Amino acid sequence: MSNPMEQFSVKPIIPLKIGNIDVSFTNSALFMVITVVVSTLIFAFCLRKRTIVPSVSQSIPETIYEFISSLIKENVGVEGLKYFSFIFTLFLFVAFGNMLGLFPYAFTYTSHLAAVGGLSVIALLFNVCIGIKKKKWGYLRTFLPKGIPAALAPLIIPIETISFLSKPFSLTVRLVANMTVGHIMLKIIAGFILALGIGGIVPLVFDGCIVVFEIFIALLQAFIYTVLSCIYLSDAIHSH
Repeated sequence: MSNPMEQFSVKPIIPLKIGNIDVSFTNSALFMVITVVVSTLIFAFCLRKRTIVPSVSQSIPETIYEFISSLIKENVGVEGLKYFSFIFTLFLFVAFGNMLGLFPYAFTYTSHLAAVGGLSVIALLFNVCIGIKKKKWGYLRTFLPKGIPAALAPLIIPIETISFLSKPFSLTVRLVANMTVGHIMLKIIAGFILALGIGGIVPLVFDGCIVVFEIFIALLQAFIYTVLSCIYLSDAIHSH
């Protein structure tokens, strides 16, 4: 039975260094590119013949579009629709990354803190830019809400700062933990199937059930990641 953690190893495909900085094109980067290409091709194929009465293929991207649109309206408000493209891209990038990682020999970049953490930091910086654009430097009142006595500022500001910086952490850990645990379980049980040979029917059935469950988890985690991103965006837009 191979090491179940081996599937998470980031390996260079095209080694490249600029000075002392390693900028190699890795398996993680490859599957990010594959995610972008696959999602683009699927949407292009489904929308190649657009009609007023949508076909089955056309209804797929339209359903996803309506789903994300309603999600933004519920969590951010109508004003949040101007940022639809960003939220829509986040959802697709996480959802397709989760789903592609379930294929044999695929690499799940959403199981890595660096990849998801980088995405979460970008989402946070995006929210900060929106907050500053909307409220100018009054956005800094986020760290000292109105009505708080100035005497409590040395206590409240650090607490609010920690709470603010914990947002990308909460986004990242939840997604990474779920993807990592699920893939480890699949790998371990698959090892039992190979070890038992013909007698591995029970582990095979169990592994199949876990795959179905992992598909559900993959989509659920993409949904949760998107909802939290919408909530944080709402905070940037509507906070006082």
